Amino acid sequence: MATPLVPRPILDALSRHPEQVRTRLLDIRGLIFEVAAEVDGVGPLTETLKWGEPAYLTQASGSGSTVRLGATRSFPDRCAVFFTCNTTLVETFRSHLGGELEFEGNRAVILPADAAIPEAALAFCLRSALTYHQRKGAGPRTDRPR
Repeated sequence: MATPLVPRPILDALSRHPEQVRTRLLDIRGLIFEVAAEVDGVGPLTETLKWGEPAYLTQASGSGSTVRLGATRSFPDRCAVFFTCNTTLVETFRSHLGGELEFEGNRAVILPADAAIPEAALAFCLRSALTYHQRKGAGPRTDRPR
């Protein structure tokens, strides 16, 4: 499955970041769609804005947790991949990938904008987020918007 064209609202949201950060966030966006297409049960992603930042939801299948892209106040020149902070996702990433990735609290993976994306490690994180509800044993969420 090819990565869909970037919708205007997403481009507008990314335009507030420095060019290098914006370019890397678009690369990460592509990886999100690639991982989603490879994992059974994820289905199509909903691409939207949450808190003014690009967000990716498994709204159709309810299989996972939201992934959001941006930067943090602490690291405005670096990329942040945000995960829902009331999940165990970042804790899991830290225990499995602590030497490979940098984290901010229980909510984000921080990546340099001027270096290659650690694709295997980040793909693990994305796969985990996009299937979070499946793995929790509850199956797809039934409380998703209709």
